[in-house]
Amino acid sequence: MEHIDLNNLFPTKTSNFGTNEVFDVAVVGAGVVGTAIFKEFCEQGAKTVLIERANDILEGASKGNSAILHTGYDAPPDTLEHECIQRGYTEYMKIKDEMNLPFLNTKALVVAWNDEQLEKLDAILKKGLGNGVKELETLSHKQVLKREPNLCLDAKGAVLVHGESLIDPWSAPLAYLKKGIACGGKTAFSHEVKAGHYDGKYWELETSQKPIKAKVVINAAGLYGDIVDAIKGTKDFKIIPRKGQFVIFDETAYNLINSIILPVPTKRTKGVVITKTAFGNILVGPTAEDQESRTDSQTLRETLEDLKTKAFYMLPALRNHRVTATFAGLRPASDETYDRVSINEDKNWITAGGIRSTGLTASLGLAKHIFELHNTKYEKNPKADEKITVPNISEFAPRDNQKEGYGKIICHCECVTEREIKNACHGESGAGNIGGLKRRTRAMMGRCQGFNCEAAITKICEDEIKNHG
Repeated sequence: MEHIDLNNLFPTKTSNFGTNEVFDVAVVGAGVVGTAIFKEFCEQGAKTVLIERANDILEGASKGNSAILHTGYDAPPDTLEHECIQRGYTEYMKIKDEMNLPFLNTKALVVAWNDEQLEKLDAILKKGLGNGVKELETLSHKQVLKREPNLCLDAKGAVLVHGESLIDPWSAPLAYLKKGIACGGKTAFSHEVKAGHYDGKYWELETSQKPIKAKVVINAAGLYGDIVDAIKGTKDFKIIPRKGQFVIFDETAYNLINSIILPVPTKRTKGVVITKTAFGNILVGPTAEDQESRTDSQTLRETLEDLKTKAFYMLPALRNHRVTATFAGLRPASDETYDRVSINEDKNWITAGGIRSTGLTASLGLAKHIFELHNTKYEKNPKADEKITVPNISEFAPRDNQKEGYGKIICHCECVTEREIKNACHGESGAGNIGGLKRRTRAMMGRCQGFNCEAAITKICEDEIKNHG
């Protein structure tokens, strides 16, 4: 049998609009922030195009995160970050059922492991209450272990944050993309923005495929945000890619914890987290390693071993469960986060840069803030209230293999069905590469990492793409 490389199986996507078409808004970058902005502007009635250098959404910083829906209890008070996290949280709660987005309120414990950290808990509690997060309480050593009996006995106390919750990090941006498309938005995947010219009324963006013309440009390019921002004529900030490495433990470890286990944060990072995931396993991470490369997401054995050592200290029973996967994500750090959200009215250019670890939660709030910055009235799209849903791939609700007519299970590790794989290959919001297929189905993400199912998945995808486009 001829071997077919899954990475080369998916065709390059082409745009579905004419060269002379003029848009109200061009959003550059299809991460979680870009897709949320795309959704917002399309719903509000703006003629909008989403431009992405890759062949799918979530190919940059957004594909690797801890998938926590944050309350903003520890956000810098009275800042745009704080505002957007809380607006984003509220908006997610409003749309999650309508869009079939997963949600599990596990709550979180900010755990102190030494006396110095213990002294900081009162300040964390006070800050959270000041930020408007009312459901907070401090727990003693005994109370922590009653709630989390598998934690190390060194846990001296904690702040319990009732609203912190788990979501699926990939289904939400997919839903935002689908909603934008349903409201008439256009997409331009595999269109890397190379340059641009503003004539005082319109931007003409030069891309790796065809030029795109729009009245307003919104830069949500993540790891490439500073490069795209320089197109407007000034380079106001520099992105410093920050690598975060993660370790995934087998689903046999899932019930070792009840809550998200958070560290006492530092100014630089929220630190190493132990959390359940929407996919039925345990995640540990991330690290915080600044680097020059915007593409190097390789994991390092020594770093992963250090993560495991920290995890084994905090949750000793993890030693009895194996690691099934490791990965690294890159965050678009800059010298100051959220100060990179700005508008240049003379150039009709809006920047949403430097959005780091809270971007998943804040994205919907950021989208609303940016629409308000734009300050232009549109006639709301009549399809804005139509229901758009995405398939559930989380363990928080019934999966496709629990419904009739799924065909057969192809990926046995993650219980992914033939129907799910076929559906993921189709449509404007369908997978553009193997990573996109995994994020839409969970295929090849389990214990065997595709060893047993890759050939079958390749054949299904090849037939679907060949026969149905």
